[in-house]
Amino acid sequence: MDFDLSQQQLDFQANIREFAQSEIAPRAEQLDRDAVFPTDLFQKLGELGVMSIPFDEEYGGMGLGVLDAVLAIEEIARADQSLAVSVMVSVATGLTVQRFGTEEQKKKWLPDIVSGQRICSIAGTEPDAGSDTAGFKTRARLLDDGSWSLTGEKAYITNPGTDISSFTLILAVSSPKDAEAKKYTLFLTPNDAPGYTRGEKYRKMGWRSSDTRPLYLDECELPAGAVVGEIDGGRWVLHKGYQAARLFLSTCSLGLAQASLDHAITYAKERQAFGNSLGKLQLIQEMVANMAVKVDCARLLTYRAAWQVDAGKADMKALSMAKLYATEIGSEVANMAIQVHGGWGFMDDCPVSRYLRDNRVCTIGDGSSQIQTLLIARECGLDVSF
Repeated sequence: MDFDLSQQQLDFQANIREFAQSEIAPRAEQLDRDAVFPTDLFQKLGELGVMSIPFDEEYGGMGLGVLDAVLAIEEIARADQSLAVSVMVSVATGLTVQRFGTEEQKKKWLPDIVSGQRICSIAGTEPDAGSDTAGFKTRARLLDDGSWSLTGEKAYITNPGTDISSFTLILAVSSPKDAEAKKYTLFLTPNDAPGYTRGEKYRKMGWRSSDTRPLYLDECELPAGAVVGEIDGGRWVLHKGYQAARLFLSTCSLGLAQASLDHAITYAKERQAFGNSLGKLQLIQEMVANMAVKVDCARLLTYRAAWQVDAGKADMKALSMAKLYATEIGSEVANMAIQVHGGWGFMDDCPVSRYLRDNRVCTIGDGSSQIQTLLIARECGLDVSF
């Protein structure tokens, strides 16, 4: 097994790290306080090529792999997970269009997303249904002229209301109300579509500078060409999009966990207690060592899952294991970093305090830890009924 990154990957990773630490990290605390999406930073990341990494060259992409995107997102999350999640949602949504969209959709919508000049989102979750996609109620009605009318509500959606938001992929029930089983279709919904509105931003525990809102569809008018994938085949397409998002969300937690470890080590070296640095205390050493092991395990799981996708060997169990472990240890390591920092770790101006708040949702979004556990058990051959 070769665990070495190529020189090209190392150079690109170092370039993103330098930008993230010099431009993003110094602003992260204030962005969190103000709860404002940093359009300028997002577009600068676009200029660096971050959003273009896994896209085909014909749409302006670099034509590189998912692992390359993981390396970049990890470095962004190491500086600010809130910005990293905005990046990863846009990339995962764009990849869904690239994989399942029509050529017309790809040519019209992808170039601005790939360049990072615009941002996009994907909307499955509703007020009463998240991981349980069978519970979705938003409905799509096929009209006589072949166009569609969407009515319903989506909740907790990332990226739809920024000043550079372009479109949202919206899943809606497309089967008749009296059908024995629901069928779903995925629609590319431009921000200016008639009958489509974005609600006010949520007040959140974390990810405060990332845009998160409810969406409202009141007989939203969409043309026949808005369908992504097959009519009535949208649920499968959405789940494929979520698989990419799960891998990238694992990466967001990995980057945050690495940042927590970084801060804990630095503080343990600098803080004086009992006549020595904290780092000379064995119980502090034990915490730091345990953090380092957890971070490296998360990295190995995440990189392996990304490598398998690039090799055409995408593995549901590997993806779920990465998502489950990385997101859970993100919170664990952030919590341990607070303990190392003591009283200062409890203060809002200490970065690790923000890390714990930010990462908490990672064990919920894109399939909760409980759902990932069930998926892993099923992939191990157990009878899991849900």
